[in-house]
Amino acid sequence: MIRIATRPYSIRQSEQLIAEGVHPVLARVYAARGLASARELASELNALIAPSGLLHIDAAASYLADAIAARKKLVIVADYDCDGATACAVGLRGLRLLGAQVDYIVPNRFEYGYGLTPEIVELTVREKSPDVIVTVDNGIASIDGVAEAKRRGIDVVVTDHHLPGDALPDARVIVNPNQPECGFPSKNLAGVGVMFYVLLALRAEMRKRGIFDAQTQPRLDTLLDLVALGTVADVVKLDANNRILVAQGLKRMRSGKMHPGIAALFRAAGREARRATPFDLGFAVGPRLNAAGRLADMSLGIECLTTDDEGRAWAIAQELDTINRERRDIEAGMQDTALNLLDDFNPADRRTIAVFDASWHQGVIGIVASRLKDKFYRPTITFAPGDEGFIKGSGRSIAGFHLRDALDLVSKHAPSVITKFGGHAMAAGLTIHAEAFDAFAQAFEAVGQDWLTQNQLERVIETDGVLEDAYYSVQFIGVMDEQVWGQGFAPPVFCDTFRVLNQRILKEKHLKLLLEKNGQKYDAIWFGHADALPDYAIVAFRLDANEYNGKTTVQLMVEHAEPA
Repeated sequence: MIRIATRPYSIRQSEQLIAEGVHPVLARVYAARGLASARELASELNALIAPSGLLHIDAAASYLADAIAARKKLVIVADYDCDGATACAVGLRGLRLLGAQVDYIVPNRFEYGYGLTPEIVELTVREKSPDVIVTVDNGIASIDGVAEAKRRGIDVVVTDHHLPGDALPDARVIVNPNQPECGFPSKNLAGVGVMFYVLLALRAEMRKRGIFDAQTQPRLDTLLDLVALGTVADVVKLDANNRILVAQGLKRMRSGKMHPGIAALFRAAGREARRATPFDLGFAVGPRLNAAGRLADMSLGIECLTTDDEGRAWAIAQELDTINRERRDIEAGMQDTALNLLDDFNPADRRTIAVFDASWHQGVIGIVASRLKDKFYRPTITFAPGDEGFIKGSGRSIAGFHLRDALDLVSKHAPSVITKFGGHAMAAGLTIHAEAFDAFAQAFEAVGQDWLTQNQLERVIETDGVLEDAYYSVQFIGVMDEQVWGQGFAPPVFCDTFRVLNQRILKEKHLKLLLEKNGQKYDAIWFGHADALPDYAIVAFRLDANEYNGKTTVQLMVEHAEPA
């Protein structure tokens, strides 16, 4: 079931925002998202929360400054998704700007799995001979890996944002806003954001030591295009602090001041960097980078982000684009198989989905889980074959169902089923014995039955209500486009009753509409929907500026519609 709901908002807060100079429509949109003051819309770097709020960041800065002074060799151990790749690129570029001798290694997900494992430590020692290992976007759960590094006389600096388990690794220093006792006001930094903060603190420490001053210090804002990409692609909540990081990165992209790899990825995706939006980062640039980690090896993606050679960046971006097309084909086949396996799935009986197929590709199960979750609106875990009798799962969740906590509960109730798991509220990964699949599916469903009410399983399209006729304009769309919208700060969706004047189906799967309200006609399109609408419909929509033959007109992008 899908229902349309209007977001409630405080009229007092809305009036306060208008008094502070915010556009009247945006004032109510912001108030509905919990903003009380225009200060929370600041996008300048000086409005960032200070690094000192992160637990142990000063210790990390001091330790890294000593390591650089002693010419120690640092090796970054990266993760194989877009956040991990950008965090690695930020770490490499930033530490080199600050004078470090630094290299990196990224585990192949199919051989080594996730995080700093004892095997990765061994590989790192063999190939890179580090004095210090720095983890990015991983490490908070790597108790055995950190112990192995320590046994070999290697210090580990953990930078991560994932939720910790019951115990922390015995690292030299851990910087993670989600570790116990860290009072940092934004728990939503992505891995790349944490690494950027570590660099800010390290630079401040080096200034204090007189290595450079405010005039001669390296410019770390040059890294913000990478920070923005990783933050959006990791689908972390865009709170006020993350919105600043993303806004600053987008500003650099739009003015052409981005790294060659990011410029090349925009080109490969057929998008214009001068009009970059969070949507481009999340749905065009990010997936091309992620494709390397899903099907091949993320070192290709990291090279794309760290090369200063434009020709090399373009060659890699094209290769990543090809891998991404292959990923799409594999995904389409897996989705068909999944829908066949779920042929007799009755949403009334089930609160969760767990599905496995022996032909599936480990690197793509997360996307398939995401698609199934969107279709059925149930917490979903898809499994593919792993090593020697194990299968690997990747899960995506819905609001109100904390996936990592659910897996934690399953592992407590059925301790022999899950061999390892990790993640956060909306996404998680796990490994189980192949023969335990049915037992896992039952235990997972039991948590779903326990935690989820029928109301929570209803998909709600939240809207910002009626839009006044005067604002169906390209000008107003321009005003909206100046803000950073995304996860946890949803772009405005409006809702009204329209007369349907005309409708036709495009490419057998999209509904093209001509709608009318108060004598005004509007073009509209409903992607992925081909069922006809009645003469009058309640339509939830986003506004879009459609360019055609040099003319820009307003188009409504339909999110949902139902008979009026």
